[in-house]
Amino acid sequence: MAKEKQEELIGKVTHYFSHIGVAVIDVLTPIKQGDEIRIVGGGSTDFSQKADSMEVDHKSVNEAKKGDSVGLKVLEKVREGYKVYKVSNS
Repeated sequence: MAKEKQEELIGKVTHYFSHIGVAVIDVLTPIKQGDEIRIVGGGSTDFSQKADSMEVDHKSVNEAKKGDSVGLKVLEKVREGYKVYKVSNS
C-alpha cells in the first residue's frame, strides 16, 4: 500500500532574485535542510524539490524557524505570493 503524501503550508515567497535563483520565504512553521518542499503559484508553477541551500541574514543555516525570512535556492522561477508547502509521507 502506497503512503499518502501530506502537505503543510510553511510559508510564502516574498521576493525572488532571478540572477542567482534564490527565493526569499517568510517562514510560518520550521523548515530543515533536506525537507521536501513544494512551491505552487501563478496557475502554471508547481514543483517539488529538497530544501538544500538555506540562508538567514546571509548566513548558512540548517533550519529556519517561524518568523524567519529564509533565502532558499530554487529550481524554477517563482514570484511574490507563491505558497510553499512541506511534503511528508504519512
